[in-house]
Amino acid sequence: MSAASFARAATAATPGLDTLLERLNPEQRAAARHGESGADAGPLLIIAGAGSGKTNTLAHRVGCLIAGGVDPHGILLLTFSRRAALQMTQRVEGIVAKLDERWARIAHTVLPWAGTFHGIGARLLREYAQRYAMDPAFTILDREDAADLMNLVRADLKLSEREQRFPLKATCLAIYSAVVNRQVTLERVLAEDFPWCVAWQAELRALFAAYVHAKQRQGVLDYDDLLLYWAHLLAEPALATEMGHRFSHVLVDEYQDTNALQATILRGLKPDGRGLTAVGDDAQAIYAFRGATVRNILDFPTQFTPPARVVTLTRNYRSTQPILAATNAVIGLASERFTKDLWSERGSQERPRIVTVADDGDQAHYVAEQVLARREAAVALKAQAVLFRASSHSAMLELELVRRNIPYLKFGGLKFLEAAHVKDVLAFLRLLENPRDRIAGFRVLQLLPGVGPKTANRMLDALAVATDAAAAVEALSAPAGGALEWAQFAATFRLLARQSPGWPAELELVSRWYEPLLRQRHDNAEVREGDLRQLEAIASGYASRERFLTELTLDPPGATSDDAGVPMKDEDYLILSTIHSAKGQEWRAVYVLNAVDGCIPSDLATGTTAEIEEERRLLYVAMTRAKDHLTIIVPQRFYVHQQGRRGDRHVYAARTRFIPDAIADRFELSGWPQVAPDASPCTSQAAAIDLAARMRGMWT
Repeated sequence: MSAASFARAATAATPGLDTLLERLNPEQRAAARHGESGADAGPLLIIAGAGSGKTNTLAHRVGCLIAGGVDPHGILLLTFSRRAALQMTQRVEGIVAKLDERWARIAHTVLPWAGTFHGIGARLLREYAQRYAMDPAFTILDREDAADLMNLVRADLKLSEREQRFPLKATCLAIYSAVVNRQVTLERVLAEDFPWCVAWQAELRALFAAYVHAKQRQGVLDYDDLLLYWAHLLAEPALATEMGHRFSHVLVDEYQDTNALQATILRGLKPDGRGLTAVGDDAQAIYAFRGATVRNILDFPTQFTPPARVVTLTRNYRSTQPILAATNAVIGLASERFTKDLWSERGSQERPRIVTVADDGDQAHYVAEQVLARREAAVALKAQAVLFRASSHSAMLELELVRRNIPYLKFGGLKFLEAAHVKDVLAFLRLLENPRDRIAGFRVLQLLPGVGPKTANRMLDALAVATDAAAAVEALSAPAGGALEWAQFAATFRLLARQSPGWPAELELVSRWYEPLLRQRHDNAEVREGDLRQLEAIASGYASRERFLTELTLDPPGATSDDAGVPMKDEDYLILSTIHSAKGQEWRAVYVLNAVDGCIPSDLATGTTAEIEEERRLLYVAMTRAKDHLTIIVPQRFYVHQQGRRGDRHVYAARTRFIPDAIADRFELSGWPQVAPDASPCTSQAAAIDLAARMRGMWT
């Protein structure tokens, strides 16, 4: 539908929009209706506090734009996950459909340009590939494949043969990625984050140049390239103007999580800020380790002339007022922030609790006890979460949960696309898509008996220069000892390259070819075959092989271990999660482990003021996940193993500096367990229960 058609429909639908916006609070409504004249809208920053209805506000803003006559094809919505983009699109469609019956017929056309930064970047690069002399059939390396290619280049340059240790592939890729995404010099990245690598600066520079050359030669891009090439396109004034006019409105979710390169892209699209909306919360900026910078959102208003309008959402729809009073106090001590105090109409007499326990063993006993008590009080296990700064912090608790037969799901584990058998099948598809993709080809060819690294390299050299990949494969000699498997591979490759049955039948044929190899290579073949069926089911939702490979690489499904982590598919299970993984979630009851200096903040993240402030925000994010009950646990000591010459010992800890005495009145302070004054400090309730059980056991 054209912009004019949308404008005509909008005229009739405006009364419906007014009715719809009545459901929003005044601040949400102001953000949604900003610049109702459409293209004349100046830059807008929505500071959306935790639980303040950010997604709903952004969706209504998009609905207002469409109702005002803005063509949905000219709206670019950037999110940080494909799921978030899909949810936003569905919500906008629902809003548009309610405006008027005529809108319901066109709701499915809403937001064709909604997606992640990397996903949108890949689409635009393919579309504009001919403009910068690049093959639009490029394939995309995931992190593991990019590290493997970095390692091949590292070996070619003989950097692994130095007398002193040279950084391994993962470290090299992390350094390269930091330089690209943070838009700073190699010297600065090494000095600030990898000081032990400073002496290798010249060698790393040569390595990265060779790595870039290898990617270009093979027609592949890594994650960082999708943003870097997009930014380079926008550095061309004519292309920047063309792309900026193409998208009359650009809306960015979770702006506090953007890095310097993403901010450069946005300024390239909208240098004067017109039509640009950024939504986020500086108090929830916790991804500096990924290259994100809180400066993007803090400095956003002053980057434009006139400055961006700032609308702050402070009404919280999630937590009780006592929880918000505590979280406001914690973040109120931050050195720099957008001032806001969250408030709620949800009253309660229960303040958040700070519970002091003797050690991490007692912490595990206490949490397990509280989880079961709340379960008996009709708070399901799924409605409770235990959050921690680092994955290892839950080890003692996990043992206690197993002992008490409390099922749990821990966020993390092996990602679906990291499983060897899934990567094998995807590598075949990537080789079909781009025969110059050396990492994919190396993986596929070495699945075949008789094909080692030297043979694989020789075959890939032939593919790299061939104009007809199928003919090149047919011309290769079968390896000794693997003639049958080679013939099956060559026949499958030829069929799919020349007479493809279409998508997703291509994936089914590759899976059938791979299954005999799967059974030879893995003992648990049946379980892994189930993963291949799941992959086929996922593939059915994509229109082509190229879209499937792109989207799956950029936004992979969750962990294969996620479901396996729930014992026997129990009726209910407790949630364990790092704080980073918990962002965006909410539970009725939240327990925060190890609220002591050394854990929160981590003793590895106190070198600079910026690091300490991010640790403060981590605690704030953890606390704001709670709806009804919040418990922060402070172990007084930890048992540390093998600390050099001092051996095993107890380390004593103090309550986190982020909850000083000055704000302690926002919490209920208590200790656990309640012991007699003359009792040994090592005595715990669990130990007493165990002793009583042993005594009873003597007589049964």
